[in-house]
Amino acid sequence: MEAKPIATPTGLHNVPASPEADDSVLKIYGRASLSGHVSISGAKNSALVVMAGALLCSQQCRIRNIPSLVDVERMGEVLLALGMKISRDGNTLDIDASTIRHTKAPYELVSRLRASFFVIGPLLARMGVARVPLPGGCAIGARPVELHVRGLQAMGADVHIDHGTVHAYIPGSRRRLQGAHIYLDYPSVGATETLMMAATLADGETIIENAAQEPEVVDLANFCRAMGARIRGAGTNTITIAGVPSLHSTDYGIIPDRIEAGTFLVAGAITRSEISLSPIIPEHLTAVIAKLREAGGDIVEEGPNRVRFIPGDTIRPINIQTGPFPGFPTDMQAQFMALMSLCDGNSLITETVFENRLRHVAELNRMGADIRMNGTCAIVKGVSGLSGAPVLATDLRASAALVLAGLAAQGTTVIQGLHHLDRGYENLEAKLRGLGANLSRVTAAEAGTTPLAAEVSL
Repeated sequence: MEAKPIATPTGLHNVPASPEADDSVLKIYGRASLSGHVSISGAKNSALVVMAGALLCSQQCRIRNIPSLVDVERMGEVLLALGMKISRDGNTLDIDASTIRHTKAPYELVSRLRASFFVIGPLLARMGVARVPLPGGCAIGARPVELHVRGLQAMGADVHIDHGTVHAYIPGSRRRLQGAHIYLDYPSVGATETLMMAATLADGETIIENAAQEPEVVDLANFCRAMGARIRGAGTNTITIAGVPSLHSTDYGIIPDRIEAGTFLVAGAITRSEISLSPIIPEHLTAVIAKLREAGGDIVEEGPNRVRFIPGDTIRPINIQTGPFPGFPTDMQAQFMALMSLCDGNSLITETVFENRLRHVAELNRMGADIRMNGTCAIVKGVSGLSGAPVLATDLRASAALVLAGLAAQGTTVIQGLHHLDRGYENLEAKLRGLGANLSRVTAAEAGTTPLAAEVSL
């Protein structure tokens, strides 16, 4: 099959070209029992940074297990704007970065996708100059780029921010960044990945201390190593990179999405259903699996990359505090809040990563949940049941939480703001229907809904 360009007038297959303008809603008829097996797609957060990492190679790279998502399309548009050639065949991308015509990423693209800021590291390392607008994405809190900037400066780059754009270049005639010893004030995934990519082509050795340990960081390191980079320590808090003059072509498959897998495990728990899923890497889900077991469910490994969720008699209350890996992932906080809304008792959920990531509380309460907020803590008093209602997704993971709540609720739930959902879940409706869920995407007019405004909790 001939590969097709990633960017077309209608966008990726099954992905709206302009999702913010899409007026569709998700209509869920609750209380359906789920059963069967679901296939987990490639990791969104790995796909985006590995695509950016392909900038480091002056040859063609093939990246497999890429999900069809709005965010992936947007990252593809950023790379195309820089002059790269991209083609897609199913879940495989061929990326040719042999000719980069531009070193400035377009504001209109970067402003819609925070992950597109990742191009600054490899672009600077490869071309000696990069101009990247400050990023956009979900409005879930401050995610500053100071750590990226200070790290690049430590490696000899001249970096300044002017009119909303980060300008970075390598001064003098060196044309290569210099190895440096970098300590991150916070184990930021984005900063770790940006600096690790930049260091692969630097002159000398770079050490990143207090580095992020997330599986996606390890996946990026493995991709770079497959291209000839010399990286050790990824997955620990100290990463060492010995710079090389250039990287070569590779064929690489990214890891399965641990957040999608965790979301489906919660779908089994909240609907009291037995389901199996693969492929997964259980070590990436240690905290999620531990909390699901604490809540009364069980997860049985059926093979090296396949697990089965078995529900308990009740949903027991648990306390959760989000944190960097290997702690409980912030990207699973909203889904567990939906689950705890139906627990037998009281739970406390504390968000420590993003200060604005509790806006789904108001929407869950609209469905009959009993959740009170105290700063970045949510006190969840379990109720006997949820009721279907019109609700509004406020960010990517909030949209998943509302889908889960809708699956368990009595009656019909209508979810607006699906452009968030399309950013991070591939074929979610089809996968849920395959398990027995009763849901469909319809227009707002067909659902008889009027636009909702998100409530603000003070």
